[in-house]
Amino acid sequence: GYTRWDWEVKNPINNYDITLNIADYAHLHENYKGLDLDYYVLRGNEQAAAKQFEQVKPMMDCFQSKFGTYPFADDSYKLVETPYLGMEHQSAVAYGNKFLKGYLGRDLSGTGIGLLFDYIIVHESGHEWFGNSITSQDIADMWIHEGFTMYSEVVFVECQFGYDKAIEYINGMRANIDNDRPIIGQYGVNNEGSGDMYYKGAMMLNTIRHIVNDDAKWWKILLDYSQTYRHKIIDTQTVISFFNSATGMNLTPVFDQYLKTINIPKLNYSIRHGKLLYSWQNVVDGFDMPVDIEIKGIKKRLYPTTKTQELPIGKAANKDIRILTNHFLIDVNNSK
Repeated sequence: GYTRWDWEVKNPINNYDITLNIADYAHLHENYKGLDLDYYVLRGNEQAAAKQFEQVKPMMDCFQSKFGTYPFADDSYKLVETPYLGMEHQSAVAYGNKFLKGYLGRDLSGTGIGLLFDYIIVHESGHEWFGNSITSQDIADMWIHEGFTMYSEVVFVECQFGYDKAIEYINGMRANIDNDRPIIGQYGVNNEGSGDMYYKGAMMLNTIRHIVNDDAKWWKILLDYSQTYRHKIIDTQTVISFFNSATGMNLTPVFDQYLKTINIPKLNYSIRHGKLLYSWQNVVDGFDMPVDIEIKGIKKRLYPTTKTQELPIGKAANKDIRILTNHFLIDVNNSK
């Protein structure tokens, strides 16, 4: 004789997201605010899973408030214990983080903040919105999956621990950027871009947030983006066009800079005769991204271009100038 199990899925799934798990699983189930949560863990791990997976609830509260309702609610949200670390299998997220905080007990940000939550639960679940619901047409645009999902970690940190911790967390990720090749790969030939699609992609989104400089507007843009392209297949140009329209800004050079080149924008500045001289270097044509600075603790927005500009600053000295590099993915050169 034999036992037959049927697994029903009501939503279409990208072919790379399909999986089959076979084990002596225990099933944990509860309904949280109308959403079914189903956990399949190896028998004997029920107690550890019940404790660790409590993180799903605040994560769902955060993600649904920022990105819209869980995209596959009629299939339920699931975590399935696996012998590998994790994967965003749609409505059956693979979990192999051994019930540890961080990434197998490590903090990828180097700040300590990554040890405040289970990286695999948060990251792989973020893919349900970015990758599984919103999917790139070509693997060359995988940053649409990974950049937004890495940024979803930052969003979760902000929901749980506040803005300052979120900014510290995302900036800790900069050490992981290689700048080895462009984030966007070659189209039409099954070619992914650089692994920088994760960290640099997320830091680009953090940069755009601070270009917008209006948090209420930013969160509405992010929610509208997630809902507009829910269950859709898109490409980079679609993302750029949406953000240009939603912000009322021309962000095309910003996207081009971070996605299509390996160069980090460099802000050159110096002080001469009571004036701050500043300009961009290492940038694409038309790059005029604003940047925020503090002069004696007072915030000021600059609008640099590749042409040197001047700002009267009175008797302020170099020690009085602070470039807000934690808000923008840039390098700074102070030619004193």
